[in-house]
Amino acid sequence: MTAIQPSSADLACLAELERKVLWLASWTIHNANHVRPNLDGLKIGGHQASSASMSTILTALYFSALRPEDRVAVKPHASPIFHAIQYLLGNQTREKLENFRGYKGAQSYPSRTKDVDDVDFSTGSVGLGVAQTLFASLVQDYLKAKGWAADLPEGRMVSLVGDAEMDEGNIFEALQEGWKHGVRNTWWIVDYNRQSLDAVIREGLWERLENIFRAFGWDVVILKYGTLMQEAFKEPGGERLRQWIDNCPNQLYSALTYQGGAAWRRRLMDELGDQGDVTRLIERRSDEELARLMGNLGGHDLPSLLEAFAQARTHDRPVCFIAYTVKGFGLPLAGHKDNHSGLLTREQMDGFRTANKVRPGHEWDRFEGLSLPDAALEEFLRRVPFAQKGRRRFEAPAVSVPGALAVPTQKSLSTQAAFGLILNEIGRERSPLAERIVTTAPDVTVSTNLGAWVNRRGLFARSEMADLFKKERIPSTYSWEFSPKGQHLELGIAESNLFILLSALGLSHSLFGERLLPIGTVYDPFIMRGADQLNYACYQDARFLLVATPSGITLAPEGGAHQSIATPLVGMAQDGLAYFEPAFADELAVVMRWAFDYMQRDGEGSPSERNWLRDETGGSVYLRLSSRALEQPTRTMDDDLAHDIVDGAYWMRRPGPNAQVVIAYTGSVAPEAIAAVGMLGEDRRDVGLLAVTSADRLSAGWSAAQRARERGLSHARGHIERLLDGLPPHCALVTVVDGHPATLSWLGSVAGHRTRALGVEHFGQTGTIADLYRHYGIDAHGIVAAAEAASPGRPVRHLRAIG
Repeated sequence: MTAIQPSSADLACLAELERKVLWLASWTIHNANHVRPNLDGLKIGGHQASSASMSTILTALYFSALRPEDRVAVKPHASPIFHAIQYLLGNQTREKLENFRGYKGAQSYPSRTKDVDDVDFSTGSVGLGVAQTLFASLVQDYLKAKGWAADLPEGRMVSLVGDAEMDEGNIFEALQEGWKHGVRNTWWIVDYNRQSLDAVIREGLWERLENIFRAFGWDVVILKYGTLMQEAFKEPGGERLRQWIDNCPNQLYSALTYQGGAAWRRRLMDELGDQGDVTRLIERRSDEELARLMGNLGGHDLPSLLEAFAQARTHDRPVCFIAYTVKGFGLPLAGHKDNHSGLLTREQMDGFRTANKVRPGHEWDRFEGLSLPDAALEEFLRRVPFAQKGRRRFEAPAVSVPGALAVPTQKSLSTQAAFGLILNEIGRERSPLAERIVTTAPDVTVSTNLGAWVNRRGLFARSEMADLFKKERIPSTYSWEFSPKGQHLELGIAESNLFILLSALGLSHSLFGERLLPIGTVYDPFIMRGADQLNYACYQDARFLLVATPSGITLAPEGGAHQSIATPLVGMAQDGLAYFEPAFADELAVVMRWAFDYMQRDGEGSPSERNWLRDETGGSVYLRLSSRALEQPTRTMDDDLAHDIVDGAYWMRRPGPNAQVVIAYTGSVAPEAIAAVGMLGEDRRDVGLLAVTSADRLSAGWSAAQRARERGLSHARGHIERLLDGLPPHCALVTVVDGHPATLSWLGSVAGHRTRALGVEHFGQTGTIADLYRHYGIDAHGIVAAAEAASPGRPVRHLRAIG
């Protein structure tokens, strides 16, 4: 494929639009800080310098190089440049630019969920958007291997990366995973302005980056010299100038850029003067021309950028572009080491306005101050390839989900094992649900009970790889064969990669128009290692099922490294993620069936009670499962019980009118809670047992009902309020959880009763699981003792058993 270069007329339009983009971005930030009213006096901020260094690169991409199928993660601090481009393309409004960094205004970092313009990937958390593009490319390969998205050309997954952003470790974790899976069609463009927030980048970083990328099989394109520089190098003395540029320290180059043409001349003449040709090369240029020459780095030269991008489009290999730029390019603060969060003063902005020929009162006019006719610019924008298909958010039809999932019939079973059995049963079918499920795990596939599913559905790779143990006829429980037909993506030990891959898989319907139902499994304690990436995936509104198992203290009682007590609080706090902790297999089957449907919902929502729990809008789901085998209840799952399980709780034993105590529990402590209720029932009447399947759903429903009542909907009631209505005022409530007791301790305030919360609070204990439960007071006797403490004056006969 031959690279096609734009015409001279198009280059002229691009140069004008580059000026306009830089003006609009800079003015947007200035307006937020110095023009619009600021009632609270808080700093608005913005990053004029960090945006400016990307102005040429983004202009070249969005107005020429990109195609509608391409997807872009814009570095966070280039958000104003991105919004300015979207404004010129008609995808952003003046109102939102004027309210930049304000409530419902254009976001300070591009956001899929909060911005109205054409954001592909949210990039607020540094480094995560970079890795997201790599995994989005793998998702694209997955779909193409299945023959899906056949009408959509393969797009480039493009990330615009700050050079200091390359310090983020998750980028390199993703880089290694990409090598293992043969990543293609991925461009990472490093904004090599050689300045970070606090300092100037260390010398020679570009060489380290080049070596790393080449080691992982990427092409590396160094964009250091612009067209003016390249022409100067051809002049007599030009090679000597090139050598000086190459040897110039980063700090000095930045300082001279800030000082301007006269400073450049002094330094160059001091170090290169009296050398004949090179002296004449310098003296032929005015101070302004010399400053323009020395600032003409590859990342600010449209012809160089366009040629590099066009060449990269002729193949599908991953490419890292290292584009030399100037931080603050085109602004009065260009090159200054303190410019990262610096703002142009009013006087500086007035000078910048004059240089851009912008009349006061016309700052937001799309073509104000440009030298080409408006009609020519409008015609050019109409032809921009990237914009030919409008806003690129796809929709995909919902995958049908059966009315119920098969429940394992074993008498004693853990929820972890039940998960594997339920998924294996789905895998037996040739159904749309089974076809669209894709699983992944960070090297814990077998130990999180995905083994049977993988045996049945296979591992994914673009080319087939045989299981050599099977080929050599060596007995093995698991078949580890890779092929394009596989439905499990194997990952190395990096939880950050798991969550970013889930984010990419969970956006497949929007990015590529094909619905996937991703399931990721992980050891519950290590959710904390990838908490930022999990938050990032939810913030993008990606849809996935996260199965975290084993949880609590059921993996390893010998120490804290493999215990998880705070993760229920993570599940409750994380927006966009519905957390469940079922105790029994039939509960799990109900929740999984609901999750497959919930992950696909995309309604706008309504003021109905259901919407208090996001049930119209949908989201992702987190299952906290256990390896502790429990005796399974014998019961019929009717619609009412199933609804209660999904809404967060149900009465395993409904309290009577004279109830003196209710035990509420979550998850694997069910046997202790059940036994305690039996003991209490010997001398107390009407004891209730509340099974809490989702503290998250209960809490969300309660909070939303409170807000609704504040707005005048006096009838609004959360599910937990309806369950606890009618309890006698003297009834005590004991909550029990294998995790942080705060998970359920709030139930007392809902019920208005005296509460005693039991749960694991500390790390580092030793012994069996039963020993640990006993230590924390969550064996049956401990729960009885808690009931006595919560309702003093009513002796409990079994207290002597623990005396």
